[in-house]
Amino acid sequence: MKQKCDVLIIGGGIVGASIAYYVSKTGLDVQVVEKKEIAAGTSSKCDGNILAIDKDPGFDSLMSTESQKLVSDLSKTLPEKFEYRNPGSILVCETEEEMKAAQQWVDQQKQHNLPFRMLDKEDLRNESKYFADDLLGGLECASDATVNPYLFTYALMNGATSQGAFLSTHTTVTSIKKVNDAYQVETDKGTIKTKRIVNAAGIWAPHITHLLDENINVPIEPRKGHILVASRDRPIGNRKVMEFGYLLSKFGGERQVDSELKKYGVALVFEPTESQNFLLGSSREFASMDSSVNYQVVKAIARRATRFYPILKDMLMIRSYAGHRPWTPDHLPIVSEVSGYSGFYVAAGHEGDGISLAAITGKLIQELIQGVKSSVPLEPLSIERFQKESVKG
Repeated sequence: MKQKCDVLIIGGGIVGASIAYYVSKTGLDVQVVEKKEIAAGTSSKCDGNILAIDKDPGFDSLMSTESQKLVSDLSKTLPEKFEYRNPGSILVCETEEEMKAAQQWVDQQKQHNLPFRMLDKEDLRNESKYFADDLLGGLECASDATVNPYLFTYALMNGATSQGAFLSTHTTVTSIKKVNDAYQVETDKGTIKTKRIVNAAGIWAPHITHLLDENINVPIEPRKGHILVASRDRPIGNRKVMEFGYLLSKFGGERQVDSELKKYGVALVFEPTESQNFLLGSSREFASMDSSVNYQVVKAIARRATRFYPILKDMLMIRSYAGHRPWTPDHLPIVSEVSGYSGFYVAAGHEGDGISLAAITGKLIQELIQGVKSSVPLEPLSIERFQKESVKG
């Protein structure tokens, strides 16, 4: 561990790795501290989507498409491959009401020049012969991509260290103090002095910030999600598929599903991987820090998946896992300097979009530190939005 650095990044997940990569490109002396191993938390317990299809039209979708461009560039420039593919993704609809809502969603996204289009029943049949016969159609976003999140995290971190960044794993931060114009950070391996700190600790971001000042409001809560891994013995589909109800599940809307699916926030997510397996999700629930697998949720996900792909009843499930997504009340991350603490930044609260928005988050922190024009407006991401009146989700 280094005792001094220009920028200290706390957190070795995908967001911390991206920040380390982009900031180290500027020539600043960067150090990353991680209490476990790289990608040991949320970044290794998720799927690998780089999506715009599920983002609100406007700022949210703008941020996502900018991140998609950066990830495409990274797939060409980073030496290590991370299973990047760009096949687009689709949302499928069960009812006429969903089809009408999907058309409105497409119209709104196209107003922002995003590559969206409606799909009819024949389009779905051409997509996969294994879809349930009664599905009416859906929509497509052609720019969506997928990566292996674990490999992507390592590719970014190794890119950062090749540019001079220093990585210290199994290092726990125990206190943070502002001393004159610098910060003194105590860890279980010694003291680090630095001019700038980036808190990229995900669900632990409130704890890290409160080590500096317990009065700073960082309203991030852990939202638990389950994923199933199954063996693909036939080509069910070549790209990401979600049900239109996923949008309602994500943003807390009302869905016409049974009580168990509502309770666990279960909605279809199907994602084929490069290893010829596929991932099934998803679920969303507030369950404290408990990361154990709840097999009632696993059964609910499997049941929901077979509604859209009846053939999945015959597929072999290999394993399941659960992780925590750092949720904020307005579903946008915090990417911001903290008022009153010059040089202290928070980059957390991405919920299920950490993989998707990691690249743009790293770029924005780099721009904040350098004091240059940001790639997207920063006001919607400011921590100050939570220091005022409470924000309703």
